[in-house]
Amino acid sequence: MKAIADRVGVSIKSVSRVLNGEGGASPETANRILATAEEMGFRRNELARGLRQGSRTNTIGLVLKESSTRFFVELIRGIEDVAERHELLVVTATSRSSDQEKATLLALSSRRVDGLLIVPASFDQAYLRPEQAAGLPLVFIDRPPAGIAVDAVLSDCFGGGYAAAAHLMENGHRRIGVIGGFASAYTVSERLRGYRAAFETHGIRVDRNLIRLDTEGASEAEAAADELLDLADPATAFFTLGNHCTVGAIRSLRARGISNDRALVGVENMELADMLEPPLTVVTHDISDMGRIATERLLARINGDDSTPQVVILPTRIIPRGSGEIPSAR
Repeated sequence: MKAIADRVGVSIKSVSRVLNGEGGASPETANRILATAEEMGFRRNELARGLRQGSRTNTIGLVLKESSTRFFVELIRGIEDVAERHELLVVTATSRSSDQEKATLLALSSRRVDGLLIVPASFDQAYLRPEQAAGLPLVFIDRPPAGIAVDAVLSDCFGGGYAAAAHLMENGHRRIGVIGGFASAYTVSERLRGYRAAFETHGIRVDRNLIRLDTEGASEAEAAADELLDLADPATAFFTLGNHCTVGAIRSLRARGISNDRALVGVENMELADMLEPPLTVVTHDISDMGRIATERLLARINGDDSTPQVVILPTRIIPRGSGEIPSAR
């Protein structure tokens, strides 16, 4: 408000009155203040007003990168377990782009939710610093925040990537193809880092020709699997870094009739994973527990915990079902 006051040539009090609809300025001055505020991107913060009044809404916001996968179903279950015990209402919204994420989070914060749980879609959340400064508690889930220091609850993606690659190596595989989503995503980059570390530990050189990232949707993942199978020295096993990648790899293997000849380890459970032929081996973690821990952390912040931001990393585990235990024929 000081910047607006300086530009218009009025007092901060005059700016505050106009922006809060309290009057006290001539129509001409009020219009100049409002025009300048809009030009400077000023947004009246209802959160800060509510905090000054000491009010609570018993409502928390949850913003998800997407909401159609089993991961989010289990995550929401864990969040709602805690919310119900504490008689909190959870307002859920989705975002599929950086711009939509920003608009959604700022809209929720301006409506005075008591705190926000965020599964980020963008790679920079510095725009939330004013909300944090105003006292809005924030907890990130699955992916760490960027541009802002707040709590986060993550899975051990590095450990999961290491365990998956090592598991396949135990069955004789050295040509392990990797299919993943966006390379810039934390979950993808950390799993790939774990994969590389497993190769280093076992004294095996990583062949970059076996890595296919930035796939969008099952069709692109299927095409990536086809490429890995068509190499002069093809992949004998697959490590897929997301459900759409797993689906694509399965389609490729089935189309060639070699589902029982190539090993496959996926990330996270998917519907009917145990009913596939062969049943799908996965590296996973307790997703509902992730939601519960994040919500408890948010509640602690809402109730006054002002300690240094924490990063909680949940362990991963392999669930062997058959597809990841197919031995290498070479």
